[in-house]
Amino acid sequence: MSDDVQDSRYTRAASLLFVTIALLIGWDVFADYEEGANIGHMVVELFILLVAASGALLLWRQLYRTQIDLVQARVETDQWRSESRELIQGLGVAINKQFSTWSLTKAEAEVGLFILKGLSHKEIAQIRQTSERTIREQARALYRKSGLSGRSELSAFFLEDLLLPWSEDTQQE
Repeated sequence: MSDDVQDSRYTRAASLLFVTIALLIGWDVFADYEEGANIGHMVVELFILLVAASGALLLWRQLYRTQIDLVQARVETDQWRSESRELIQGLGVAINKQFSTWSLTKAEAEVGLFILKGLSHKEIAQIRQTSERTIREQARALYRKSGLSGRSELSAFFLEDLLLPWSEDTQQE
């Protein structure tokens, strides 16, 4: 479960807790008023009621803003993917072509793609439903066949030419 979803659940739970506290204190204030409780006691309970209600409102506001930000991030991600689809496909073709040049097996190429995506050996093993040791061996075979020393060099091999060179122009953008 992603951290955003987990945080959202905690925020909802916390705001419901604040609402519950506010309702219970409101009920207690009403009961105390009916019984003729002193004004000092009532003021303290009303202050606690105000704090609980404020906490619930602040958390709901935060949750609302987070949901708006999430929708906006998804829209921007979809827009970027749409605009970059052709480039991404071209990169995918280039990566597959290079994997073929290195004579990687289908499994080694798949492991290579997962490594390029930043997954750990353990995560790849879970996805491919195999042992972590198998993934490690396939990664070693990939590095041996490619002449690269590890995941950093593998990533650099494909990304080096994609990144803009450092210049004053790129710094100001």
